[in-house]
Amino acid sequence: MTKAKAAYRIEWRAKAREDLRAIVRYIGKDNPARARSFGSELREKTKSLAQHPELGRTGRPGLPDYVRELVAHSNYIIFYRVLAEARTVEILRVKHATQQTP
Repeated sequence: MTKAKAAYRIEWRAKAREDLRAIVRYIGKDNPARARSFGSELREKTKSLAQHPELGRTGRPGLPDYVRELVAHSNYIIFYRVLAEARTVEILRVKHATQQTP
């Protein structure tokens, strides 16, 4: 029987937390209840990275090779990096798909 690997820790950087707050505030102007639930949904999407840190793709032009992206919603992309030795996934930014990449 093989041992299950320990989960990675998910760590939100300050910029990513602010991105998420800005998204929630923007949606909250029209629908406060949906804003809260949508913010929770985006955070929930990152939890799968604890077991599958390589889930997102790499290779977006203009970004360093270590930056991965996870499409968390049809309009929102989560940018992150994997710190394998520290067993940590750092959430770097959360951007609307039409916004300029980080």
